[in-house]
Amino acid sequence: MKAETATSIGLLVLRLGVGLMMLVAHGWGKLAGFSELTTKFPDPLGLGPTVTLLLAIFAEVVCALLIVVGLGTRFAAVPLLVTMLVAAFIVHADDPWARQEFALLYAIPFLTLIFTGGGRFALDRVVSIKRR
Repeated sequence: MKAETATSIGLLVLRLGVGLMMLVAHGWGKLAGFSELTTKFPDPLGLGPTVTLLLAIFAEVVCALLIVVGLGTRFAAVPLLVTMLVAAFIVHADDPWARQEFALLYAIPFLTLIFTGGGRFALDRVVSIKRR
């Protein structure tokens, strides 16, 4: 197997794994419980709980789906990285390391995707080929 193919398979596994876990474990619950969460969602940046919740849902649902399919991968990873860094260093700043570590473990793959892109098995590749 060529190194480029192996790397692209690795990026596919990374995108599917982290994107689906973010969507299912975090984003979907926020989306489904939107009306209950709007008044009690943490507001670490002072934007109001509803705006903060909408931003989290955008990252954890929309951007996670974009990462799964590999469309705008680098751009979609940025809001997710920011969300995880805010969770680790602001929302959970006073919590034990284990709470911060969890968000940072999500942040690392998103940072990686910012640098690497989605790989050959991403819709980004199809879009770039069609542009040529």
